[in-house]
Amino acid sequence: MLRGRVVSLHRWPVKSLGGEDVRALVVDDRGAAGDRTHALFDTHQGAARRLTARQAPRMLLWTARYPEVADEAVDLDAPPLPVLTSPDGATSLRWDDPSLPAVLGEDLGRRVSLRRDVRGQQDLGRSLLITSTATHAAVEESLGALDLRRWRTNVHVEFEPGVAPYAEELWEHGHVEIGEVGLDLLHPCLRCVIPTRDPDAATKQPEILRWLTRRRAGMFGINARPVSAGVIRVGDVVTVTPPGS
Repeated sequence: MLRGRVVSLHRWPVKSLGGEDVRALVVDDRGAAGDRTHALFDTHQGAARRLTARQAPRMLLWTARYPEVADEAVDLDAPPLPVLTSPDGATSLRWDDPSLPAVLGEDLGRRVSLRRDVRGQQDLGRSLLITSTATHAAVEESLGALDLRRWRTNVHVEFEPGVAPYAEELWEHGHVEIGEVGLDLLHPCLRCVIPTRDPDAATKQPEILRWLTRRRAGMFGINARPVSAGVIRVGDVVTVTPPGS
């Protein structure tokens, strides 16, 4: 078994918008409470399309938070409504504010609608993304400093020194215990273009994805699916059982 500890936790109330650093995540087999339970939609070729920063990079400059509820009190069945803050910080609107779609639409340059689904609207449903400090540092050695927000991780872990960078790429079908929560390890996360966008400026650095594709087959981090309910906290012990152990 391999050991580490949680050094940071991250929740993304609205898909593709900036999120929030938290001290705890409430988790069950759907994933983390309030994580990507809200999304923006536009119309593409006559059909509703879930909008992401691929189509509208300025989405990354908006932030979404749950300021009215403590981290450990976010309800899996009824997460709160997020508050969205504009890129310049001058405007903050709650999800149910009737003016929000128009304000977002004007900033993003397209008509948008809002959708809420308490089951989550991740690309990979019922999952969390786990990343490691060693892998992040190894990528930075080649590419320079990279804000952790680029990876849109949920659980960032510092493993013991014996756990090498990129070790998680070999953990598919393994298992991890994080505090009181058990998770099955699914597969390394194949990255899209989102990490190439600076989370503070939305400017693009395509060399990030080119490097990942060339050196790591496009992978960074590992997807995991909770198999028990509980709360994950910063500082929790992490124990990984690789496949075949």
